[in-house]
Amino acid sequence: MQQKLVLSTLLIITSLACSLTLPSVPAPTATLNPPTEQFTLPAPTETASVIPTDPFTDTPAPSETSTPLPSDTPLPTVESLEAVVTATRLSCRYGPGPDYLYLFAYRAGANVKLLGRVDADNWIWVLVENKIPCWVNSSFLAVEGDIRYLPVVYPDIAKLPITPYYPATDVLNAQRNYQNNQIIVSWVEVPVSPGDYEDETMQTYIIEVWRCQSGQLIFEPLATRSVFIGFFDEPGCSEPSHGRVWVQDKHGFAGPAEIPWPPHLVP
Repeated sequence: MQQKLVLSTLLIITSLACSLTLPSVPAPTATLNPPTEQFTLPAPTETASVIPTDPFTDTPAPSETSTPLPSDTPLPTVESLEAVVTATRLSCRYGPGPDYLYLFAYRAGANVKLLGRVDADNWIWVLVENKIPCWVNSSFLAVEGDIRYLPVVYPDIAKLPITPYYPATDVLNAQRNYQNNQIIVSWVEVPVSPGDYEDETMQTYIIEVWRCQSGQLIFEPLATRSVFIGFFDEPGCSEPSHGRVWVQDKHGFAGPAEIPWPPHLVP
């Protein structure tokens, strides 16, 4: 009886062992290799940043000789001219006109060397060689030669001294009266202290105009203490009229403020 019980027990254990399901071992998963290409923004190609070199050099610029020269023979140019002062006292100024700042005066009989003139055939003020070059009225000189042969030095070469104490002005308006060709120019006021006046007659604004008159472009430096001025500018010149406004104190000049020149024809 006991032997049967043992056999029955073994049989039950064996059956249970056979009926148990072993847990499944998961199949090995394939190991993913890291991607060989990174997902970064593509770098710009070389052609996207190439700057064209000298894009306009294929077409040669026209040479100076391609334009016919005017029929009028240009005046010869000399390096300088000798002159003698004929006035008792001749003012020499920082600019080419009677209202620019005063530097000193020559006495009668002084020998001077003339270095240049203004870019206008009408103007008789000339630049004199000096430690500080300055301008005199050639009407009071005995000149050995023709001042028209002097090189043009103003406004591009000879410069006005600049004041550090006052700012330049701004031109507000430039209007033309088409009935009589008068131009009125106005600008922003720059008050100059009375202590910065050269003398009681000093004008605080110098207006330089190159204007057309009788078919000739003439230079005219105007002076005022007001904030507007008028002048005439006719049609008929081959070169364009232009002008500018300076502020003046006893130390020098501030600017210039260019004048937006109104055209001759009605817009």
